Amino acid sequence: MNHNDLGSFLRARREALRPADVGLVAGGRRRTPGLRRSEVALLANVSVDYYERLEQSRNAHPSQAMLASLAGALRLSVDERDHLYRLAGHAPPSRGGAGRYVDPAMMFLLDSLTTVPAHVIDDLSTMLAQNRLSRALLGSWSLGEPREGNVVWRWFTDPASRALNVAEEHEAIGRAYAADLRVASAGRGGDAVADQLVADLLAASEEFARYWETMTVTPLRSARKLLIHPDVGELDVQCDVVLSSATGHRMVVFRPQPGSDAAERLTFLQVVAGQNLDA
Repeated sequence: MNHNDLGSFLRARREALRPADVGLVAGGRRRTPGLRRSEVALLANVSVDYYERLEQSRNAHPSQAMLASLAGALRLSVDERDHLYRLAGHAPPSRGGAGRYVDPAMMFLLDSLTTVPAHVIDDLSTMLAQNRLSRALLGSWSLGEPREGNVVWRWFTDPASRALNVAEEHEAIGRAYAADLRVASAGRGGDAVADQLVADLLAASEEFARYWETMTVTPLRSARKLLIHPDVGELDVQCDVVLSSATGHRMVVFRPQPGSDAAERLTFLQVVAGQNLDA
């Protein structure tokens, strides 16, 4: 690994970005161009000291997971992401759905969606990135271990993950998750991560096993859902799925149903989320 090249590349990409490019408010004059190191550290969920050591080439050895977080924070293209991995002494990840990297076009869309909840998941439905309203609606799912942020795993093993969905829709949602996971598992062709997730789900959930045995193969598509949030009440939404051609990741957007008051209730959720941040 060439530490100097790695640090120089990170610094150059940081200085090329403006706060607005990553969904941040500039706030006051800046003595140097681009993002602050502290802002990149925040976006990548890493300490400022660690990020500074990376840029200054001081004995930092980033893991592949850390590189994926940095690539997302700096809004690197797929080619730039691969270059970052090589500079750090790692083989670039496959260009399929694996990994926490989210391509910059998808992140731009996510940053732009400020009035509706939206998040990005990979092909196995692991949460990769959330906007503010998604965190307000669902909680923060994208910062922990991959299994903790896997939507399918939590649906079938953690009853609390179903709290937002009305009971009448639970079976349809569960069947849809199982059918979508079968698509991803087959598409990965014997991938160890996918196979282990399926095996663990079969062992942990009789409900999942029942749906899995139907051999249904259907990717996630747009679906109408009725959500019940403890602070804002009933939300009648359409969950639209937008596919990234670069990575295979999916953005899920909670679009208010026309004729409902979901848009007004989501505006109230923004207020509640802001109050929680200020508390």
